[in-house]
Amino acid sequence: MGGGRPGGPALIATVGDLGRAFAWASVTKLATSLAAHIAAEELTLPLDAPAGPPGATVAHLLSHASGLAPGNRTVLAPPGQRRIYSNAGYEWVADLVAERAEMDFSEYLADAVLGPLAMDSARLGPADSPAAGLVGTLGDLLALAAELITPALVSSTTADQARRVAFPGLAGTLPGFGRQQPCDWGLGPEIRGDKRPHWTGASNSPSTFGHFGQAGGFLWVDPVAHVALAVLTDRDFGPWAAAAWPPLADAVLAELREARPSNPGRPLLPSAPLVTERQIHAVGRGARAPEEEQP
Repeated sequence: MGGGRPGGPALIATVGDLGRAFAWASVTKLATSLAAHIAAEELTLPLDAPAGPPGATVAHLLSHASGLAPGNRTVLAPPGQRRIYSNAGYEWVADLVAERAEMDFSEYLADAVLGPLAMDSARLGPADSPAAGLVGTLGDLLALAAELITPALVSSTTADQARRVAFPGLAGTLPGFGRQQPCDWGLGPEIRGDKRPHWTGASNSPSTFGHFGQAGGFLWVDPVAHVALAVLTDRDFGPWAAAAWPPLADAVLAELREARPSNPGRPLLPSAPLVTERQIHAVGRGARAPEEEQP
């Protein structure tokens, strides 16, 4: 968990082993989409380049608006008509980046994102899916969070574009949380908007963006609070996560509001976490969530 005021010291608290590697599952998409934005700025693969089904672009693929099926390149709808969550779309983007850059996408990701952000333990193998195949530590995920809060690898214009709703008004299903109208998504991150239910907290701003994954981890950034919350686990996403994550987010935001007014620059050290592991486990007991398509 990290955050702070623009231009000021960060507030940081952590729980657990920052050096233990976990599967990221679909949280991988935050790194892959960042690589795609770098490729766009380099003019290797512009966001408006034709990609995917006829009539679709890279932007359609990144925002799940291309009409592709979730797990393959079957076309279920015309581009720009529905928000269909698709791993296949991200794999298509990665294939195009690799083709244009003349290197394997895993190598491009390492050169463009993982290396510059010192995500030293994060790995995407050549045969791993660019939609869901990253393995890395919480320290790696926090490094990505810092980039999303204060961009250094891409321009502020590109970062702002990535976190704005792409193709507004599209309905779709948020995996694990049901049909949403609209189902807001940026060019990579999912955007909270007015979704009900949602995996972030009731006190998160509508502009909160991020991603969660089937491996039980997530990363969100609330640009209004200027804070990020990152979690990695070894427990697959399920009803426990849908029950635990929103109150965890609300608890974190509430404690940050209490901590900042008296001394906004005071560091919150790992030895004094804002939310304990016991609290995280307690809020997840006994609750249920709808079974939907998986992230």
